[in-house]
Amino acid sequence: MGGYYYFASQLPAIFYGDVPPMSSVEFRELCAALLKPSDFALVKYCTLDADVVLETVATTGCAFIDEWLARERNLRVSLAAFRSGKLHRSFSGDAPDEASRSESAAAAFAMDDPLEAELFMDKARWDAVELMAGIDYFDVNNIFSYLIKLQLLERKQLFKTEEGFSEYKALYASIMDASRSVLNVDAAVTKLE
Repeated sequence: MGGYYYFASQLPAIFYGDVPPMSSVEFRELCAALLKPSDFALVKYCTLDADVVLETVATTGCAFIDEWLARERNLRVSLAAFRSGKLHRSFSGDAPDEASRSESAAAAFAMDDPLEAELFMDKARWDAVELMAGIDYFDVNNIFSYLIKLQLLERKQLFKTEEGFSEYKALYASIMDASRSVLNVDAAVTKLE
């Protein structure tokens, strides 16, 4: 690992709730050009992708990445265990014991509003990667942290309540129109018989 003075100093500051200054795809392209190959090989683990998180069980050799994957895996497995319990089903996996279950998962699971729960977990993720990155702004851990934060900002952009409700209303209206059309066809067929 090492210092990425030029790369880190060129990055715009980001805060939770901001509009992402660039996409995570664009940032990965910068990483490909500006990181050492050994550091760039770890970028694929800086993700919210459940498949990558849950399938990567071996250590990567980077304390930041290993801690990120462990935290994210614990969060996801804890949520799955809580959901299984609520549905009175047995959990088929390595469920964390009560003491090691993710506090974020427990708090989010207790929330009634799914959007509020998702935002709560994303803020907890944000805070965790900020702490994990450390104080050396030019270290590769801050580059990794930046990528994860960009993905969290992109994810938050997808949670647009007004657009979601508008989309729901349009979908509902199209279903109702289709139902009316079927009823009209049925009525016409009945008249013909």
